[in-house]
Amino acid sequence: MLISELLAPSRALCALEGGSKKRVLEIAAQHIAEQHPELVADEIFTGLINRERLGSTGIGEGVAIPHCRLTDYQSPIGLLIQLREAIDFDAIDGRPVDLLFILLVPAEACDQHLQTLGNLAELFSQENFRERLRQAESDDALYTAATGYQQS
Repeated sequence: MLISELLAPSRALCALEGGSKKRVLEIAAQHIAEQHPELVADEIFTGLINRERLGSTGIGEGVAIPHCRLTDYQSPIGLLIQLREAIDFDAIDGRPVDLLFILLVPAEACDQHLQTLGNLAELFSQENFRERLRQAESDDALYTAATGYQQS
């Protein structure tokens, strides 16, 4: 699944004030629930936090891909966040995180979930892609940088 199929312009947040992993996940859950009234922010937050308890989703190079499965929802949803200040995320390389891609998938979409996570990890492993995102100065520019990127 392409990043453009997961994101919408309203789900790209540039220069977000985060402060902590927990606070960023709270903001993300609230933002997604505001965009999708059929979802409940507390359930999203609980799913994301429970996944983090299994092990950090910080994949290195300043990137984290928090994710969880949702029952009673049929479509994957993405939220891209560029933080104003990097935060500790217990990433595998020990570096603070300033780019997050939150991924919510239907509970029964196991194979799709794993494939999408793999595709996102591959995309975020590319230095050019990460730099495009870090250089964005508005929500629209962040969305365009993410969805307009051509992998080399």
